[in-house]
Order: sequence, then structure tokens, then C-alpha cells
Amino acid sequence: MNILFLTMNVFTDVHMHNIYSDLMLELIARGHRPFIVTPRQKSTGVKTARTDDPTYTLLTVQTGNTAGVSLIEKGISTVTMSGRYYRAIRKHLGKEKFDLILYSTPPITLASPVKKLKKLFRCPTYLMLKDIFPQNAVDLHMFSGGSLIYKYFRAQEKKLYRVSDKIGCMSPANVKYLLEHNPAIPADKAEICPNGIIPCKVTDRGAAKAALREKYHVPEKAVVYLLGGNLGRPQGVPYLIDCLRKCKNRTDAFFLVCGSGTDALLLDDFIARERPENVVRSPLLPKQEYDGLAAGCDVGMVFLDPRFTIPNYPSRALSYMENGMPLLVCSDGATDMGAIAEVNGFGLACSSAKPDEFAKLISAFSAADLKQMGRAAREYLENNYTASACCEKVLGVLK
Repeated sequence: MNILFLTMNVFTDVHMHNIYSDLMLELIARGHRPFIVTPRQKSTGVKTARTDDPTYTLLTVQTGNTAGVSLIEKGISTVTMSGRYYRAIRKHLGKEKFDLILYSTPPITLASPVKKLKKLFRCPTYLMLKDIFPQNAVDLHMFSGGSLIYKYFRAQEKKLYRVSDKIGCMSPANVKYLLEHNPAIPADKAEICPNGIIPCKVTDRGAAKAALREKYHVPEKAVVYLLGGNLGRPQGVPYLIDCLRKCKNRTDAFFLVCGSGTDALLLDDFIARERPENVVRSPLLPKQEYDGLAAGCDVGMVFLDPRFTIPNYPSRALSYMENGMPLLVCSDGATDMGAIAEVNGFGLACSSAKPDEFAKLISAFSAADLKQMGRAAREYLENNYTASACCEKVLGVLK
């Protein structure tokens, strides 16, 4: 089967080891051919072009700039992106036959091209819901729920749900939220389609742990906590700082924060000003280097802004679990990631707005059997969060 996949993630090939590239590899392994439509910002100078590999096709589409620009330019680029996608697909893929159209949020502005493509190719559509916008922006006070911009994007969101034959949500809380706040959606249209990867082989992490501890002069009995990935508003960096400040004099915990984002400077200022001896910052690293770093840590941290009323399920947790690391989930009251981790024995959770609770979890991890929790994390990943499980859900729309 030919599967048209629209994504806002930058694809260079299908071997990037993330939730989308691994899904493409799984589809290929099952004998299907993905046609991946991926963006390149105008600032890169890359033109719209089609590239055919023996097992997949990549359609790179030049779009407006969305990174490192003003909110106005980012907004214009986001709104015009759907039109650019549709025109590129008509020009470069219009003569192909497709059996399924697959796409994910963000953005929610794909409703119009998906509707046109669905009519053009006469095939079912599947939405992988990774981002509930515009409500998440309202939660973070980026604009109000009564504003014109909210009403516009909310209308686009509803259109996207209507044109989708199936909506795959990341967790039970996602399904519940979607149906409660969108009563027009039939209950059987929404299902759980979790983030999933193709897990790497289990390796001995002893050497990586020893190397990391020597490099950063980690105290012998300290548990090493890793927070990797984006450091923007959704991650609640001010609350992360409050938690790190609460624990800055502890010798049983060492925190490694690796990443970049709009709020990274807040963390850098905190470190420069207060000089906590148990906190180290690292920039965003290439995938291979980051994986080596993760292999040397003991616990993976997930931070979410406590103001969220929509349930998130960050994919960064998968790399932690893949490396046999338990999770410390410091989040809002809507997200069910922490509850799932606690019930299944591979993590502990608290509110990101309460540094005292965070400090208690640090004490709990110091006394816990981290190896057993790590094994539980890896086992849960292999049984629930795989590209194969995601693929089954996506292809189920064809039955």
C-alpha cells in the first residue's frame, strides 16, 4: 500500500530513530511504501523537491520560517503552510494512488489540505493527535479563550477532527479529554495510539555510567537525573528552577539538563547566579551523543507546566525507558503519564508547582531499587510503546 504521511517534523531519511521515523520503518517492514511530506524553512534555502528511495519517497516542501522568528512571522508561516503542502503534493505526487492519508498535530491547520486530498485520492484519513491546540496556548496565557485568534484556531481544530476518519490519542486521558470537549466526535472515532519507537538492543550501561560520573565529578552515592529535549514554555522552566533550587544543597542527587529552547536562558541565568554544584547544563546534542549521555544516567525527568488543563504525554519519556531508566514525572493535574508510571512500577510523580513534593521524590528515589524500576520501564516500553503497536492502530482504519 502507498501511505501519504504529512508531518511538520524535519525528515532527512527514515533512520532518525524517533516516533515518526520508526513508524515509517515499521510500515516499510510490513511491505508498505510511505510518501513522507516534510518541511524546510525558507531560511535554509532548500527548494521543494521529490526524492525517491527504493522503499520510500520524501517530498521536501519549502515553507515560511517558524524557528527563531517573531510570533507574527511564525503565525503567518503556520497558516500558509497547509496551502504550500497541498500545492506541492498536487504537483509532485498527484499521479500516485494512495490507500491512506496519515498526519499528526501540530499543526491543526491541515484540515483544508487533508479534506482536498481525501477527495482527490479517495482514501481514509488518520490523525495522530500529539498536540491539543489552541487550548494548550490558552493554558500558557499566550492568548485568551475569548480572542479572535483562539476562535479561528478552534474552528480549524474542529474541522480537522471532522475530516479525520480515526483520531489516535496518546493516552486514556487524551481520549477522555477529546471526547468531553468535543461532543460532536463519535466515541468510536477516538482511540489510544501511543507514542512508539523501535527499541534499541539492551546494552550494559556500566561503562557509560562510570564515564559520566568521572566527567562531571558526580558524588559516589548520588542518583543522576536527566532532563533532555526542548526547554520552552510547555516544560515549565520556572518551576523546574524552583525544584532545582530546593535540592541544590543535596549530595544524593545530581541533575543534568540537556537541551535548548525559548526558556533555556532562564535556567542558564539561575545556574550562573546561584551556582548549584549538583546541576550541569549541556546544549542540545546530536542524537548519537545524546543517547550516549542518557545511557550514563539513572532517572529520566519529565517536566510540564502546572497550568496545563490538557493532557500531554511527552515522547522524551521513551528514550529514558529505552535506556532502562525510571521516570520522575513533574507535571500538571491533567496528564496521566505520572499515574501510569506509578501504577506500573516504573516511576514516581508530583506536581511541578510544588518543589517540596519534588524534594520528597528525590529522597524516595535515593532509597528505591532503581534497577528494578528501570527494568519495569523497559518492559513497559516493549509491551506498550512500540512503533509496531502504533502501526497496528494506524492500519486498523483500513479494516
